[in-house]
Order: sequence, then structure tokens, then C-alpha cells
Amino acid sequence: MTTVRRRTVHSDGLPLAVFEQGDPAAPTVLLVHGYPDTHAVWDDVAADLARDHHVVRYDVRGAGESGVPATRDGYRLERLAADLFAVADAVSPDRPVHVIAHDWGSIQSWEAVTAPGAERRIASYTTMSGPCLDHTAYWLRHRMRRPTPRHLRQLLHQGLHSWYITAFHLPFLAPGVWRLGLARAWPRVLRDLEHVTPRPDHPQAGLRRDAVRGIELYRANFRPTLRSPRERPTEVPVQLITLTRDRYVAPFLSEGLERWVPELTRRTLHAGHWSALLEKGATVAAMVREFTTRIEAGQTGQTGQAEQAGPADAARGDGRLVVVTGGGSGIGRATALAFAEDGARVVVCDLDLAAAERTAELASLIGPQAHAYRVDVADGAAVDAFAEAVAAEHGVPDVVVNNAGIGHSGTFLQTTEKEWQRVLDVNLWGVIHGCRAFGTLMADRGQGGHLVNVSSAAAYLPSKALTAYATSKAAVFMLSDCLRAELAGHGIGVSTICPGIVNTNITRTSTFSATTADQQAAKQARAARLYARRGFPPEKVATAILTAVRTGKPVVPVTPEAKAARFLSRLSPALLRLAARLNVT
Repeated sequence: MTTVRRRTVHSDGLPLAVFEQGDPAAPTVLLVHGYPDTHAVWDDVAADLARDHHVVRYDVRGAGESGVPATRDGYRLERLAADLFAVADAVSPDRPVHVIAHDWGSIQSWEAVTAPGAERRIASYTTMSGPCLDHTAYWLRHRMRRPTPRHLRQLLHQGLHSWYITAFHLPFLAPGVWRLGLARAWPRVLRDLEHVTPRPDHPQAGLRRDAVRGIELYRANFRPTLRSPRERPTEVPVQLITLTRDRYVAPFLSEGLERWVPELTRRTLHAGHWSALLEKGATVAAMVREFTTRIEAGQTGQTGQAEQAGPADAARGDGRLVVVTGGGSGIGRATALAFAEDGARVVVCDLDLAAAERTAELASLIGPQAHAYRVDVADGAAVDAFAEAVAAEHGVPDVVVNNAGIGHSGTFLQTTEKEWQRVLDVNLWGVIHGCRAFGTLMADRGQGGHLVNVSSAAAYLPSKALTAYATSKAAVFMLSDCLRAELAGHGIGVSTICPGIVNTNITRTSTFSATTADQQAAKQARAARLYARRGFPPEKVATAILTAVRTGKPVVPVTPEAKAARFLSRLSPALLRLAARLNVT
């Protein structure tokens, strides 16, 4: 842990407690806290960034160890912005600083960022959970002048979530609540509503005092600004991190922000208002690091683009990162090409490296550069190593398609233990390995994602001749349902794709129980002819997968027979059980 150095900076005669760590020669990041916090709310983020940045935090006026304004006027936004510039001038007089702010820290930092000439002192601005009050006023006016159903829903939603602002303007109420018990209950509030693990250093010991004083922030600024908003554009590059579980600031408050911010990068973090800093500090630090690195390298010019976390190739804006297993042929190859055509960066793996490389070559012709790996999905350690390599070389994927699978036909009594093991290792364990390795990366990143598990119509269409295969695909179906419930809290979607008879080479590699080599070859050829006559192309399955990712649809039967079987499985399971007795091989 780096040493934290304390100094005092005076602004308008008021002492501000400033805390520094990291190398002063490195780029300076200036972290501004919100209400009712102090600089300590940034501890996790600061510790991470201090590895390669000069990290500066300060207690805003009226909070922590800083001085307290004598009147309400001392809490006005222009004075808070002057404090930020005073600290920036003291800690980095010859080099612009990168400002990172949260909650009320963001609101007051917007005042500085939109000041004339701010781009000369502020290199970039990362904002979370705190809009510019002037921008918000224009947002409100636009929706009240155009009261469409959508606008009215937005106004109602934000109004309900901003109830505390009205409460803070009532005399005696808010200070009394903080003094009479809310300060003591605050750790439980953070634990129960924000899922923040209790820690001895947060909230701060002086929370009650800081919270009561900080009410003046609301009383000094909301009414005057909302009544008479100012035009507040900025030339500073801005990174907006939207918190998907924020109980106070709705995502749609940033609609139209490009009007004021020509260089805007939008990011999403699946976290709550305070859990973003107190539980996902490393993720926030990674987002800040990527943004400041790009700005320091002179890579500006983003215009409202949604940028994903990841190494340098992601920062160039090449699109989502998609991983496809079993991508050497069939549905896997079609899916990889469909995502590439959609602008995604694609990584494919297959047991057949040459086939995977051919897919990557084709994908690179129609989209960003694609990459291929040889992976046996039945080998858990190999999949873990693959996931680590992808994360290190390309970034954490946004979409993972667990497609690799094999076919097998045989009744239960015919199917040997070895055949069972082979089918389950690839069809079920391959999906388990992929979901575990990449799902963990997605959850740790905290920006959501999507897992696509390719099951089959056989998952709900029993057949005595497909016992092992149908069992493996039914297990994938249920695994996906369970995983969907678990990962919803991380903002990760899970879709189960159920193709029917699709013209792929799976028929040429399928195995059959209780057959000689010649008999097996004949059955493979007959199945291949049947699937070819059916003529349903894998490209249609790929389209269904892209649609599932876009819409978040949980279960997607693809072919007409898959849809019909899905319908009958709900309408008359007994009928399907009777049909399962038929000989289909």
C-alpha cells in the first residue's frame, strides 16, 4: 500500500484537507467524493490507481477534515468549483489533471468542467451518479414541453427516486432524522440496500456531522439552478459511467448529453450507488485507467460511443468482444461470422485448430481482426487457461457462445459408459467449463455480459434413441435456467438456443451405439443426407443467437420442429412421451 500524504490547500480562505499518494511525476487523478461521504469513500479506487498515477483526494468544504462555510452561500456550486481548481493548481500546477467524481462530487465537478477554459486545467472527466444540474434542468424542461408517454414515465420515475431532495428542503426534518438515528443505521442501510460489506473505515466517524452540514449543498443549489439554468457545454473529454442499479440517478437522465459534451464516452457498470466504489473499486479504477491512458496518448474524438473494458484493442472502439466455442464449422462458424459482420471482435476456439483459423480468417475479412485458438472444451483446465489468455490479450468478453457439441445416437441399454462419458464431457461439461471460466470474468468485471448456451430441441423432446444426447442437452437447458437466476444480479444474461435439424457437419461426426464401423459410417451418411434435404442453414441459427443477445430472450427454439416440440412439451408432455417410443434411427 502506498503512503498517503496530507496537506492543506486554502480556497477562498477555507482550509481543504488534501490527501495524496503515488508518484507525483505520474499523471494526476483528482477524486471528488459525494454526500454524505469523505475522501475515504475512494480508498479502494485510490489504492489501485496509485500504482501508476499520482492520486489526489480531498474532503470537500463542510465534510471530513476540511473547513466549514459560515453561511449557505458558501456551498454554492461556483465556490465548490473554485475549490477543485485550487486543489488542482496546488498538486499539479504545470499539468492538467484527470477528474473522477461521484454523486455530489460529480455535480460540483460538472460546474468546473463546464467553466470557460476548463480544458486547459482538466485533461479528462469521469463522472458517476451525479449529473450537471444545468443539463438536468434542460432535460426536465424538454420532457415537460413534450409530455409523451415515455417522457412522463421518465419524469415520474426520477421524481419518485428523488424524494429525498424535497425532504432535504424541509426545515428541521432531514437534520433531525440524521441526528436521531439515521447516522447510526447508515451501515445497515448500505448493507441491506447497497449490498456493501461492513468495514471499519466506512462510514466515517463524523458521518452525522458531515450529513447535517451537507444538506446545505441541496438547499444552496437545486432551486436556483433548476429555475434559471445556464448553457454549460465543455471541451473536456468526458467518460460517463452509468450504474445500472443506482437507486437515485436514472440512466435516462444522460439522454442528450452529447449536446453539451462533444467528446463523450459512455460506460456501464452493474453496481449500486455506493457499491460501485465500496465493492467494485478495482473495476472503477480499471475504467479510469483505460480512459486516462487513452487521453494521455492523445486518443480523443469519441462521440457518444459505448466503450467496453479491455486492453488496447478494445479501447480503439472495435466493438464488442465475442467468444465462440466450436467455431470451426457449422453453427459456430456461422455465429462467429454473423457477429463479425455486426462489428464485433471475434475469438473462436475449436479442437480443430485449422478449422478455427479458417473461421477467424473469414471473420477478419468482414469485420475486425479475429483470432483462433485450439481448445478441448471437455478439459476444464484448458478452458480456464483459454479464458485467461483471452482476457489478457483481448479483454473480458461481452458475449460467450458455448456452442461446441457432438452427436450420439443409441438407447440407454446400448450406450456404453465410455460413450456416456464422451457425450457428457463435451456437451455438458464443455458448457459448464465455459460458463464458469468466462462467467467469473464477467461477474468480476461488473459490466454485465451475455452467455449463450447451445442446447437442442432434444432437451425437451425425449427419444429412446437419443438418451445420452438428449440428457446432455436437457442438462444444459436446466443449467442455463439456474445460471440465469444466479447471474441476473451481475447484469449477465443467459440464453438457451434450441436448434432442431440444422444442416451442419455434426452428422458426419456423430457416433452410434452397438454398431460396427461400416454400420456407423452408413448411419452417418444417411443422417447427413436427411439433414441436407431438410436444408435449414446454420446462418439462421446464428441470426437467432444475435437476436437473443440483443433482446435478452431466455429460451430460443429455432427451427419449426423445435418450436412445435417446445409448444407440445408444454401443451401435452404425455404425447411427447408416447412419441419417444418411436424408432428414429
